[in-house]
Amino acid sequence: MKKIEAIIKPFKLDDVREALSEVGVTGMTTTEVKGFGRQKGHTELYRGAEYVVDFLPKARVDMVVSADQVDTCIEAITNAARTGKIGDGKIFVSDVERVVRIRTGEEGQSAI
Repeated sequence: MKKIEAIIKPFKLDDVREALSEVGVTGMTTTEVKGFGRQKGHTELYRGAEYVVDFLPKARVDMVVSADQVDTCIEAITNAARTGKIGDGKIFVSDVERVVRIRTGEEGQSAI
């Protein structure tokens, strides 16, 4: 099993959710996060004063999938989240050692 974490632009969240549903992902968790990479923030004007916004709003999507679904999920996320501009985001894939469904006590693939 693999955990996929995707950091994307917030307005692309619905597109990514739909794309993942189409490829068979049945569950995911989303979080509103802030961060920066090469984008490095920007300046804004508020009541005549200029200030720097260092951390930009992003959405984080987490899911655990079987190892054979990883490439399909990455392709779906990439196609749905891409705008072609800086700040489109990143995808991280890591191993999951154990999964337990709290309600039933099921473990492994059946707990996903």
